[in-house]
Amino acid sequence: MTTSPDLAVYRSFLAELIAASGPVLRRHFGDATLVVEEKSDATPVTIADRDAEAEMRRLIEARFPTHGILAEEYGPAHADAEWVWVLDPVDGTKSFIHGVPLFGTLIGLLHQGSPVLGAIHQPILDWFCVGDGRTCTLNDTPVQVRPGRALAEATLLTTDVLEGARRHDPAAWQRLLASAGLVRTWGDCFGYLLVATGRADIMCDPIMNAWDVLPLVPVIRGAGGIITDWSGGEVGDQKSCLAANPRLHRLALDLLMT
Repeated sequence: MTTSPDLAVYRSFLAELIAASGPVLRRHFGDATLVVEEKSDATPVTIADRDAEAEMRRLIEARFPTHGILAEEYGPAHADAEWVWVLDPVDGTKSFIHGVPLFGTLIGLLHQGSPVLGAIHQPILDWFCVGDGRTCTLNDTPVQVRPGRALAEATLLTTDVLEGARRHDPAAWQRLLASAGLVRTWGDCFGYLLVATGRADIMCDPIMNAWDVLPLVPVIRGAGGIITDWSGGEVGDQKSCLAANPRLHRLALDLLMT
């Protein structure tokens, strides 16, 4: 378990990381001439992803040279270190390249492999959500998940409604969608930001990379929510993710596991 002074230092450093990455993303957002490349896993990448990550890596390596880095674009460095930074410079690249602001930068910090600090930054709205597993803030104002709503009144978000059926039991997935009051694809990390700040109720994805999900854990837990895979276990690389307040999480999990 880390001490508060340690996390206070790292928490303030988060602001430096977004101060470096945010301008890069804002500069390229909405650029119709932005070149989009395809990576080996068939996902898109742009200079915005690469330059934003490079800026954050530069700061981490200068300030905390013994720390490790686990990041999407330039790979891991010293990933077995006691402290490891997890970076996804543009979570929601498909939205980004279409000029849709449903994306964000994810930053996490692991201590001995466990997520202890997480942040979601939406640079167009300038929303900066930070969680440490006990508390969660949006632009320094405390926030929490929305309580006391029936599933039939809940707003359920997912990045892609088709992926749930492709990668999970289609009948169980359809039961969950049919049970919610409103289903929308306000996805990627933006959906988890909406849940953590009480603007939506449930966010779920059938598969995530480590850099997609590990930064979310301290944010959702800090906001009073539950975050697990679709079997109720710990989230992780190439696993599913379900985030909601405790009551709705249980109800959604029951439907997914039926």
